[in-house]
Formats: sequence, C-alpha cells, structure tokens
Amino acid sequence: MTVIVKKTTQLIAGLVFLYGIYVIVHGHLTPGGGFAGGVIIAGSFILLILAFGSDFMKLTKEESGSTLYENLAILIVAFLACSGLIFGTGIFFLNWLPKGTAGELISAGIIPLYNIFVGIEVAASILTIFLALIIFKEEMPE
Repeated sequence: MTVIVKKTTQLIAGLVFLYGIYVIVHGHLTPGGGFAGGVIIAGSFILLILAFGSDFMKLTKEESGSTLYENLAILIVAFLACSGLIFGTGIFFLNWLPKGTAGELISAGIIPLYNIFVGIEVAASILTIFLALIIFKEEMPE
C-alpha cells in the first residue's frame, strides 16, 4: 500500500477503536453494547492489517494472542455471572452492584462490566477468525 493509505489508516483506525470503546462503555444508556463495540474494535485492527499487510502483527501459524484474550474474557464473564450466586442471594446473573442515578454513566450496576468483557471477547473472536483466514490462506489449494 502507498504511504497515503498507511497514514490515513493509522488516523482512522485510532478513531474507529475509540468509537468502539465509546459504544461499549455507553451500551447500557444507548443502543450498542459489548457485541457491537467489539465488532467495531475488531474492525479497527482488521483495517490496520489490511493496510500494512500480514507482517504488521508478525503473524505465524501459532498465533495465540487473540485467543488468550478471548478465553480470559469468557472466563471473567462466567465469573461475573456466578458472582450473583456468591455475593447475592443465590441468583445467577444477579445485578448486585449498587445502581446510580438513571441516565448517568455509572448507573447500571454490573451491566457495564458485562459489556466491557463481552466486547473484549467479541473483538478477540472476530480478530481470531480474520487472522485464521489470513494465516491459513496460503495452504488452500487453488
């Protein structure tokens, strides 16, 4: 790719990543949340890989970084779901954190934590799928 494409991608990818974080953090107040924000964040990384090529992330067939984040995020979401059983009154997925004033950023108890970790999991999953398509592309018979 040309220098213009690479520099433009660097600028746009940062804005796309920041917008994905915004969608995740404000998911309990506006349409969006963990899944939508995770897709947007994965899109920012995919944009960088497409502009800079597969050498940008030093891709190998043993790529395990994104799957590590994916597994950790799933584990944390499962712990948060079970935390209602431990800290609450024995109810699975109990919103046991104190709720604030409706309409404010800190106003939904444990729901923003779910959004954050679901966003990490979705971003890592989509990035893993994209990387698998790139890494194993050369092994496909034509």
